[in-house]
Amino acid sequence: QVQLVESGGGLVQPGGSLRLSCAASGIIFRVNAMAWYRRPPGKERELVARIQSSGITNYADSVKGRFTISRDNDKNTVYLQMNSLKPDDTAVYYCNAWIGTSYYWGQGTQVTVSS
Repeated sequence: QVQLVESGGGLVQPGGSLRLSCAASGIIFRVNAMAWYRRPPGKERELVARIQSSGITNYADSVKGRFTISRDNDKNTVYLQMNSLKPDDTAVYYCNAWIGTSYYWGQGTQVTVSS
């Protein structure tokens, strides 16, 4: 059974930084793309950033230049470094991974940006 376990969320002041981690376990097949999504309060879930197994990345326009996605293929782990955080970044952040022929989701971690 594949599991994605996220960590690193919390409360931070505007302008601050956080680093999210997501570790995949129970891997049987190759991990393809990994991504971070978020669901702001009262809104739909949206893609934040994605990284392919090749290292190619893409970002939502709202986070370009502030967030960086990276991965450690040996550890089946994906990271999201979030800098210059804004109140609009407040959301539950979800890890997503395409493993073999299936997509998997983490349980979500809360990020709150507030003074």
